[in-house]
Parts: sequence; structure tokens; C-alpha cells
Amino acid sequence: MTPSSSRVSLLQGYIICRDIGDNVTSVTEFLLLGFPLCPRVQMLLFGLLCLFYVFTLLGNGAILGLISLDPRLHTPMYFFLSHLAIVDMSYACNTVPRMLMNLLSPTTPISFAGCITQTFLFLTFAHTECLLLVVMSYDRYVAICHPLQYSTIMSWRLCITLAVTFWILGVFLALVHLVLLLPLPFCGPQGVNHFFCEIIAILELACADTHINEIMVLAGAVSVLVGPFSSIVISYIHILCAILRIQSGEGCRKAFSTCSSHLCVVGLFYGTAIIMYVGPRYGNPKEQKKYLLLFHSLFNPMLNPLIYSLRNKEVKNALKRVLRRDRAS
Repeated sequence: MTPSSSRVSLLQGYIICRDIGDNVTSVTEFLLLGFPLCPRVQMLLFGLLCLFYVFTLLGNGAILGLISLDPRLHTPMYFFLSHLAIVDMSYACNTVPRMLMNLLSPTTPISFAGCITQTFLFLTFAHTECLLLVVMSYDRYVAICHPLQYSTIMSWRLCITLAVTFWILGVFLALVHLVLLLPLPFCGPQGVNHFFCEIIAILELACADTHINEIMVLAGAVSVLVGPFSSIVISYIHILCAILRIQSGEGCRKAFSTCSSHLCVVGLFYGTAIIMYVGPRYGNPKEQKKYLLLFHSLFNPMLNPLIYSLRNKEVKNALKRVLRRDRAS
């Protein structure tokens, strides 16, 4: 076989299999097919993604640094914002390095264990962010609708309990999909039609009925999207009613400013998810979903620190104080 024909067979779907008897094979490696682009465009995409990846890590790292260094940001709102920054950095670190490697060397396979791990981590971070956004909306609801009881209700004990809860639930919900995924046999010479090990793309390679898995994926998407989003909408309806009752214009502006950043983040996160799952279907839905997931896993985490730094006076003031402190030292 010539090198060129070997490369073509790899791009069609490279899987290294291990014979386990009775003509049954067990997958040990997959090939991520990524984006169907010419080599020149792939190199351009590689450069852009490297740049965005660095911005994502620097932006979210700066948010974490400011929150830890400035005592004025040691409040429940910024405690949860620090968790959002951790989730965003984790999103990017889980998918982008492998995608960059795949752009440079499209025929480099990913191990079965690595692929399953990537799927599990992506689901964990996705579920955790959904629940975290609900907790952040509840924090804003208490701050605006019950300002006098805010410090009592949003105690540090409650904040830590909520943080532990949404992380544990995120891991547990991802484990449900993992437990259903691992017993499936994978035996066909096919590649993963995605830039990372997305669960639906993995299920398409299974050599068995995946009806239960697909139902659970749909049920999971509904439970972590519709439920949390409904809770956020209800919280902001109460917040809007409370703001409309505020007499002073300055009070209204301050109340809106404390919520605007969170609303932008919620809009980006759920807007992408809604378009992905219930948006119109035209052209090639699978390719559209790839680009939407790219936006969700890289551009959202990159934009979130910009939103909180540009639209939040406390974060901007904290940055100025840290910079002045560095100059003075």
C-alpha cells in the first residue's frame, strides 16, 4: 500500500483494533475527522485557535487572580464567578489542545481511554456550568429582591454547599452517560466525525443499538437546559419586578449593572444550546453543530471574562487597584 493510499484510508476513519476472538474486535484508538478544510485553511484556523486559546486562559486567569488578590471581591457573587472562570478554562483545556494537534497532524489517533475521558469531562463541565448559572441568578435575585437579608441568606456556608453540590451533580450526570457508553461494542473502521469526542458522534460508531443512550442524552439535555433556564427566567422576572419598584434612577442603574454581565453570559450559553438543539435544520446539520460546539467550548469561555471586565465596575476598579499596587511596589 502506498503512503498516499494509506493516508486516504486513515482520513476515511482510522481505528486500530485488537482481536479478542470469535471475529470480534475491540477499538483501541479513534481518529478525529475534525473540519473538512484544505491544508492552508487548516493552518489559518490553527493560528486563530492558538490565539483564542491563549486569550481564554489569560482572561479567566486574570479574573481568578483579581478575585483572590482583592478583598473587596471576596463576596458570594465573585466566589461563583471564580468557579465560572475555572469551568471556562477547563472547557478550553479539555478540547482545544487535541483539536490543535489534529489540525497539525490529521492522522494522529486518540486512544479509546482518552476519547472516553474527553467525553466525560466535557459533559461534566457542561452540566456544571448549567447549574452554576442557576446559582448565580439566585444570588442576583437575593441581592436585589432581599438586599437587607442578603448577607444572612447568602452565607459562606450556603455558598460552599451550593458550589460542592453543582460540581457533584455535574460529575454524577456525566457518569450516567459514561456508564451507559462503556458497555457498548465498537468494532467498525470508522472515524469520529467531530473535532473532539462528542457523545453523539461516539454513539454513531457503536456496533449495537444505542436507542437508550440517545434517549438519555436527550433527557439529560432537556433536564440541564430547560429546567435551569426556566429557573433563571423566573429569577429575572422577580428581579425585573423589584427593579421597577425602585424609585431612584441611580438605584435602577446600579441594579441593572449588577445583572447585565450575568444576563450576557446566560444569553451566550443558552442561546448557543437552543440553536444547537431546537434551531432550524438546513444544509448539513452535523457540520453546523461542530461550529456551534466550537463557539460553545472556546469562544464562550473567551468572551465571559471580557463581559465581566467591561460591564462590571467592581472588576474594573479591582484591576486598577492591583495595577496601582504593582506600580507602587
